[in-house]
Amino acid sequence: MTQAAAPGEQPHPKSRGAARRAKRRGPTIDDVAALAGVSRGTVSRVLNGGHDVSAAAMAAVEQAIRTSGYVVNQSARSLVTRTTNAVAFVLSEPQERLFEDPNFSVLLRSATQALAERNVSLVLMIAGGPEDRDRELGYLRSGHVDGVMLVSSHGGDPLVAALARDGIPFVVCGKPLGYGDALPYVCADDRAGGRDMTRFLVEQGRKRIGIITGPLDTSGGYERLQGFFDVLGRRTPKRRIVSASEYSHAAGERAMEQLLEQAPDLDAVFVASDLMAAGALAVLRRSGRTVPDDVAVGGFDDSHVAVTTDPPLTTIRQPLDLVARSMVQLLLEQVSGEPTRSVTLPVNLVRRESA
Repeated sequence: MTQAAAPGEQPHPKSRGAARRAKRRGPTIDDVAALAGVSRGTVSRVLNGGHDVSAAAMAAVEQAIRTSGYVVNQSARSLVTRTTNAVAFVLSEPQERLFEDPNFSVLLRSATQALAERNVSLVLMIAGGPEDRDRELGYLRSGHVDGVMLVSSHGGDPLVAALARDGIPFVVCGKPLGYGDALPYVCADDRAGGRDMTRFLVEQGRKRIGIITGPLDTSGGYERLQGFFDVLGRRTPKRRIVSASEYSHAAGERAMEQLLEQAPDLDAVFVASDLMAAGALAVLRRSGRTVPDDVAVGGFDDSHVAVTTDPPLTTIRQPLDLVARSMVQLLLEQVSGEPTRSVTLPVNLVRRESA
């Protein structure tokens, strides 16, 4: 086997020839092998994870790849590995929610970056209704991607059941309702966050605390309400509990109007997302109530919305970047044949002027 040139030595004439050929017609794996002074099999092992390759050979191959500009032919690689090197990011919401809710853009951006670091592509899919789900499930079953990141899953989502039944690798953002710990997921500790915010409002001397929950068929909506109950008990007057139909500014406005009608004497409200809390603040302002003097307001997420409201929101920070990166990690573990697992990430209270 030809030896790689030592630092400071002139490349072997055979290596120089490989470099010239690569430049003329585009580099191949054989050109990389010739430049590195190793066998074609060694290059292949480096490209597939570097197993059973010495450090010296690894360094030589990596340098040859940089020198030649070699790019892996993913189509050819897929025929051998039976993988596509792509995963789907499936958002179970109407398309407009992708652009309104800042959480989705953070998850999408962070997942794309984490996958790019592993040379894996991301396919964005929007499953806003039954027709979308049927079409996209057909795509997923056809083997166009290696796995699925399922975001904003609602209770009874047929995509969850179908993916589990068909054996397609997937991970859910948020604990999927109705499955316990049977399915792989990554979530922030929503219940702990609900407890922390409610306890904080109590410690501020608030006596008549209400809550605007997220949709109760989502893990965030359900778990944050349970955290509220953990502090105040389930005997909390029903008039102080309103569920929003979605995590949106408009839904926050509607829910706050309903809450004020039901409990006009409330002095604090925990709103289960920053976006909804922004809507709630607008309604409180129109009603003549000052924040936080008349009504303290707490949100959830610590999205960019929290620092743009008037006043800025006291909120619960969930580590969305880490959520996305953990989803990528767990999904790629499944694709490589490792056992499924789930991850719950800690949250923390961020105090600002709204409470």
